Amino acid sequence: MTATSPTTPSKIDSSCRLPLFTLFSGAAVWLVLSSVFGLAASMTFHKPDMFADCAMFSYGRAYPAWSHLLVYGFAIPSGLGVGLWLLARLGRVEVAKPLLIAVGAKLWHLGVMVGFVAIVNGQTSGYEWFELPRYAAMILFLSFMLMAIWVFVTYSRRTETALYPSQWFTLASLFWFPWIFSTATLLLQIFPVRGVVQSSVAWWFAGNLLNVWLTLSGLAATFYLLPKLTNRPLQSHYLALFVFWTVLIFGTWTGIPMHSPLPAWMSTLSSAAAVMMIVPMLALASIVFLTTIGAKTACGGGSLCFSKFGVLSFNLATLAAAIAACPAVARVTDFTWFTHGHTTLRLYGFFAMTMFAAIYHILPRVTGVEICPRRTKSHFWLALIGTLLLAVPMMIGGIKQGLKLADVSAPFLDSTKATMLGFRIGTLGEVLIAIGALIFLANVLLSILSHYRAIAKIAIADATAIQTAEVKL
Repeated sequence: MTATSPTTPSKIDSSCRLPLFTLFSGAAVWLVLSSVFGLAASMTFHKPDMFADCAMFSYGRAYPAWSHLLVYGFAIPSGLGVGLWLLARLGRVEVAKPLLIAVGAKLWHLGVMVGFVAIVNGQTSGYEWFELPRYAAMILFLSFMLMAIWVFVTYSRRTETALYPSQWFTLASLFWFPWIFSTATLLLQIFPVRGVVQSSVAWWFAGNLLNVWLTLSGLAATFYLLPKLTNRPLQSHYLALFVFWTVLIFGTWTGIPMHSPLPAWMSTLSSAAAVMMIVPMLALASIVFLTTIGAKTACGGGSLCFSKFGVLSFNLATLAAAIAACPAVARVTDFTWFTHGHTTLRLYGFFAMTMFAAIYHILPRVTGVEICPRRTKSHFWLALIGTLLLAVPMMIGGIKQGLKLADVSAPFLDSTKATMLGFRIGTLGEVLIAIGALIFLANVLLSILSHYRAIAKIAIADATAIQTAEVKL
């Protein structure tokens, strides 16, 4: 494949097929399993002795397993798959070495499995969003590099020289993850730093993972899907470039709580950066409004609905984080369930919904099989309602918890009781998300199986025709 050879969308989609099947199917499986452990972690607050005889489902292991499977099992493979397809389609080039990318995807899923087994057996690192042990981290890093190298080769062979905003975000995400992941692995596990520096590195990594990498990967899909699905040009490339640079500039400093046991300038700078994330949020809102206004395309529970809700969730999560970064508010919300609530809104509401939109848009083009609209619509409403029921009550409960903790006359037990209603509603949200994840898994697997079934039918028909011709002769 040379830089000047002609290609067609069907050839591009065919070259993407094997890597995308591996990445998307594995991501769907891990999403279901993460929902199981998220539900188990939630149930321990209703009946603490429910898993007393099963350490694997105790909160101390179920919650890290949930976060590990959600981020490393679902988020990163789905983001990589969508980014690969975007670079190939927008660059009008076939994927370079799809077999090697698929091998890298298999190794990635192996690393996720190794990390998951270690976590449920109590071998966690103790750092939130980086719970996996060192040997699992090494597998993930090497497999990511194997995939990223050939994705960059694919990009270098593009026949369309003009760059679309989705390509900026995808390429930046391919650089960003190896940098932050290798830094965290070196400074926290291979050559561990001492004292509170460990906490600063762990918070820095978590902030970059959640606020930068997920944002880059999610917005890459958003800037492609919204114009495509509304049949309107993106408004505008300059605003998209502004969002790109402001996310990179401000997002990398976020993640450190206001009242962390670190030098005051670090937490203050991180809080200021969280507030400044409102700038790209407003620019993104302007782009979405100007792009979608006047569009006559109906939502109907399809990819456009997922994408719009993802943008709304991103704006709400960014606004909530900015408000919580203010010192007066941070005194109430820091180290409460409020943080978990707005992080869940970012993970499920923004990133997961955006990936669902992209995958539901990509799979029919890669497989040649349309996904059942009823199942897609059911998944949308289950995911939307589940996300809101999980995130919003946790944020409200976190505020109540913080107010109780700030009241020196109130018993500590009251702060725990103040969040119980939020946990009950949140558990219902977990159930709905788990059902939606099962539907998503069914949609992905049925699309892949239908594709191979169609190939088998064609092969059988050709073989039958050849045999018939030979008999006639």
